[in-house]
Amino acid sequence: MFRKVSLALAATLIVAGAASADPIEGDWKTQAGDTAAIVGGGSFSITLKSGKYAGKTIGSLKAAGDNKYAGNITDPANDRTYSGKATLSGSSLKMSGCVLGGLICKSQIWHKL
Repeated sequence: MFRKVSLALAATLIVAGAASADPIEGDWKTQAGDTAAIVGGGSFSITLKSGKYAGKTIGSLKAAGDNKYAGNITDPANDRTYSGKATLSGSSLKMSGCVLGGLICKSQIWHKL
């Protein structure tokens, strides 16, 4: 009896842990066609998994509420870091990098794989 209760409790904890994963976590197809992995808990790290810059970490974001995230985004081509933000909408992620306090921004849409 104790074993059955223990197994049921363990299964419940595993399911609850999987359900608590943030929807931004996972693999994403970038606008350039590369694959980027977003992992983390309170702070999310973005690393390119494929393409010319595979293995390079290109950002760090924190949840800002309402499917919005804020942090830093690095352009892998020139290693410049920008103020970054992301907005999750279904299986699409709008990524933006800005300079001059948000006066000049570049955006692209990523899609969940």
